[in-house]
Amino acid sequence: DPAIVLIMGLATQMIAWPESFCEGLASEGFRVVRFDNRDNGLSDKFHHARPPNIPLALLRARMGLPLSVPYTLRDMADDTLGLLDALSIEQAHVVGVSMGGMIGQLVTALYPQRVQSFTSIMSSSGDRKLPAASAKVSAAMLRRPRLGEQAYIEHRLKVSELIGSPAFRPHPEELKEKILRSFRRSYYPEGALRQMAAIVESGSRVKLLQSICRPTLVIHGKHDLLVPVEAGIDTARHISGARLKLFDGMGHDLPAPLLPRFTSLISEHASAAQ
Repeated sequence: DPAIVLIMGLATQMIAWPESFCEGLASEGFRVVRFDNRDNGLSDKFHHARPPNIPLALLRARMGLPLSVPYTLRDMADDTLGLLDALSIEQAHVVGVSMGGMIGQLVTALYPQRVQSFTSIMSSSGDRKLPAASAKVSAAMLRRPRLGEQAYIEHRLKVSELIGSPAFRPHPEELKEKILRSFRRSYYPEGALRQMAAIVESGSRVKLLQSICRPTLVIHGKHDLLVPVEAGIDTARHISGARLKLFDGMGHDLPAPLLPRFTSLISEHASAAQ
């Protein structure tokens, strides 16, 4: 079966890919591969590396000063290639969400011979001229919750309320169950800071996007307050022949009512590229 590799976003584990979405792709004849990025979930942690100061890193990046980071998005792209090698997958369809989309950009641009198609979901080129998240959203993302299971659940519920899809609010109890499952599987905020530093260090990937020669689909929500819709439009504009699909009422998440549409869009896109 042709393989689809799913790359998740910042500080988010592979279990955040909805089961129904994975099963939908599998039912279309694809071998679905999902994994935890480094420093997250059950993958290796970089305990030896000090968590970076993100506000300072952002300031240095705006001033054009070099950043020293434990690892880069390029390293994370190489992790993805290493996984494909370990699974003896010669070529794959790459699907990335948010930071995973940024990693997918690097995989597709740098290793085109390994990629059959690319789908970018709610991601960005990193161009600093693009609109940024509001101060309220940025503060919520950087805030470290108090210790404990309940405090973490409350924090994640607040973040979801801020950046989630306004037209497709999940049932609170279902959302709590997902948050709790994630917390109990792995809670490692230090890794989130190092991943964030890798994003900041990456800077603009516009020239990289312009080199992508694989069939590309860009999906973005019109009501994304973390990575505004302009980022999706910009991503598609820089990739030759890219298709852009924008969704009303969608924020920075994968809302259940839209999953059947995402599944059909991605499976059709991947099938056409084979």
